[in-house]
Amino acid sequence: MSTLSFSVPPGATDTHMHIYDGAMPAAPGAHNPGSATVAQYRALQRRLGLERVIVVQPNAYRDDNRVTLEAVAALGSGARAVVVVGENASESELARLTRAGAVAQRFFQLEGGAVRLERMAAIMARVHPHGWHANIQLDGGELPRWEEAMRALPGRFVIDHIARFPGALAVDHDAVRALLRLLDTGRCWLKLSAPYILSRADAPRYRDLVPLVRALVAHAPERMLWASNWPHPSEPRDAMPDDAALLGLLADWAPDESTRRRILVDNPVDLYGF
Repeated sequence: MSTLSFSVPPGATDTHMHIYDGAMPAAPGAHNPGSATVAQYRALQRRLGLERVIVVQPNAYRDDNRVTLEAVAALGSGARAVVVVGENASESELARLTRAGAVAQRFFQLEGGAVRLERMAAIMARVHPHGWHANIQLDGGELPRWEEAMRALPGRFVIDHIARFPGALAVDHDAVRALLRLLDTGRCWLKLSAPYILSRADAPRYRDLVPLVRALVAHAPERMLWASNWPHPSEPRDAMPDDAALLGLLADWAPDESTRRRILVDNPVDLYGF
């Protein structure tokens, strides 16, 4: 196991992970990576020195948020939820989910996604009055196509996993420039997570991504977030990333200690209301 080269500050937050209940069947055709429990995640928190967490509804359960909300209840006041609802969710259901810790709606523009971006405007019109923001995952190469739709969203929105760009793109690439423009709105946040989705080169350091991620951090340090993406549902079970090594990438991506604290503590407090 890797050891961290920097001290994790109090209040550090993992802004994207999933819980899977082995007794809960996945929706038909949905990817189910197997059991990943609250107890297992608590052990990871202790190992990495993390105190707060955002539990993200996995596509495996579509809009059945029970496993996610049970996890938030078990994890306590340091946990929030990103959930999935449809356009016809009742006001009472949205209020119930908010009381249970829901702060965002998930949109997933990839194969197997429960709710795609074509539904984003209608659903956000329903959930934004409850204080929710949009949590978006897509192929970053499509950012120019979706830029105006994201700009039109009410309130804040978060883009997952370094935008899932198709590789270590140059900062002047059209897709990266679209992301920079979105960051310039002051309402866009970015999760620095899951580098293995973008690059297979030089793991676990992913040095080819360093210029891109450093440029993003320098551009808008006040809206960068870090996430583990535990339990890494896209990865084969016999080749799991080292979670400490993934957190340790912040030493390369944000060499300045005050910037790392901003990413791990201050920015999540601002966005998620801890």
